[in-house]
Amino acid sequence: MKIEVWSDFVCPFCYIGKRHLEAALKDRSDVEVEFHSYELDPSAPEQVDGKMEDYFAEYKGMSVEQAQSMIQQVTQMANNVDLDYDYDAIQHGNTLKPHRLFQFAKEQGKGNEFMELAKKAYFIEGKWLNDDDFLVHLATSVGLDETRVRDVLASEAYLDAVRLDQAQAAEIGIQGVPFFVIDKQYGLSGAQPIEIFEQVFADIDAKKI
Repeated sequence: MKIEVWSDFVCPFCYIGKRHLEAALKDRSDVEVEFHSYELDPSAPEQVDGKMEDYFAEYKGMSVEQAQSMIQQVTQMANNVDLDYDYDAIQHGNTLKPHRLFQFAKEQGKGNEFMELAKKAYFIEGKWLNDDDFLVHLATSVGLDETRVRDVLASEAYLDAVRLDQAQAAEIGIQGVPFFVIDKQYGLSGAQPIEIFEQVFADIDAKKI
């Protein structure tokens, strides 16, 4: 079975959904998971100044109070899967650069590891994902060559790979992430409960009997 996941590093539900998927897969060894790039807000500046509730209020067209309530709800959802989101520390910004580096990591067989560490860095450690030195640290920690990493960051390398993932998302009709394509038969949008993944897996297994 193959599961393809369109995801963005700064998407809170993507990290939660990733944990739900992992829990549903804990007793299976016959599944390949492949992540794909998706930018939630391609128009975002390289670094967003101010608090996240202010950014959400402007980006989503809501009041600051509504944004604060949303953050509290998302943080609780994350806590339920042992993720300690720290919205006071988050440094938001455009994700094109880390997505290009993710595509390089993916080419080297390290994409899933890079995706996990980048999400953790953003939501839990308060790292800015457009800082070149930090991205080098992140990439080399999963075993990538520093010189090649710096070459990727200093160029537009792997931009085509990012755009291809985004074109595939548009072709499928994906309008938000996370989005899971399971065995090319099922499409699931959002941070689905563990039970939903398990039900889909059971349906696929039953068809193979």
